[in-house]
Amino acid sequence: MKKFKDYKVGAEKYITFVDSEFYPDYIEMAEMMYKDILVRFYDLVHSSDSSQGLLVKISQEKGPTRIQLLRVFRKYVSPDTSVEMLKVKSKIPNIILEFGDRFRDLEEVKLKLYPRNNPDPAIMALLYEYKDRGQKGYELTDTFFTWFERTFGDEYEIKGPRRAGKDLILSQELEGFPYAAPADFIIYRKADNVPLVVGFARYDSDRGGAQEDDRTGGNRDKITMINEYAEITDLPVKVLFINDGPGLLLGSMWNDYASLEEYGLDNAMVCTLKMVNERITKEWLES
Repeated sequence: MKKFKDYKVGAEKYITFVDSEFYPDYIEMAEMMYKDILVRFYDLVHSSDSSQGLLVKISQEKGPTRIQLLRVFRKYVSPDTSVEMLKVKSKIPNIILEFGDRFRDLEEVKLKLYPRNNPDPAIMALLYEYKDRGQKGYELTDTFFTWFERTFGDEYEIKGPRRAGKDLILSQELEGFPYAAPADFIIYRKADNVPLVVGFARYDSDRGGAQEDDRTGGNRDKITMINEYAEITDLPVKVLFINDGPGLLLGSMWNDYASLEEYGLDNAMVCTLKMVNERITKEWLES
């Protein structure tokens, strides 16, 4: 069987592109979706007496509106703080204590704001783009699940979120697995419910530098954990990375993923969607 490294010549032919919208074609839709968010941010700014007070007021908003307002707050007031950090309400006092002195002064924020009746189109475009983060990965897993069920559904079951949803936690899914490690899917043999494959899916639009190195190291750790588990339990469980997107063509990504297969000692496979028909076979699943 060809290995992932053998596809490097002509790699472009094996990449799947998930379409993105062209800028500025979505500006009108972005305005329809996010104008009210910027109007609300404008009102909160002008009713607050400090940037710290503004953050407190935003934290009192409800649900999705609060998250969108936090994204705007980060752009205008505090680029040092991530939305993930800001959205935990109980942490707001500590964030203000630790980072509040770096917030942009509220009077300067007021000077930078667009008029209430004419919100900043660039911010609306950014908010629109945020909504699609992760969507390409969901398309990848959904397409793979559909292919797998059509091809192997009679004998094997694939378990996991097709699109959005919580990762599978391996210590909860595999008996005796010692680590609370997340996975995107697990493939079982239906006849006896034996786990055969632990899978991870990723769509890379862009990738490089330190992130690339971190990804490779993390994937090696996954292979190590699952190979150790397979040896201890004497189960034929393997690792499958479904990776796709133009990011695979950047830097050393293709070589890095090829090295994962070598490291996995035939218990690890890397595939793009255009390789699955050729590489994922019943023989491999049962090996």
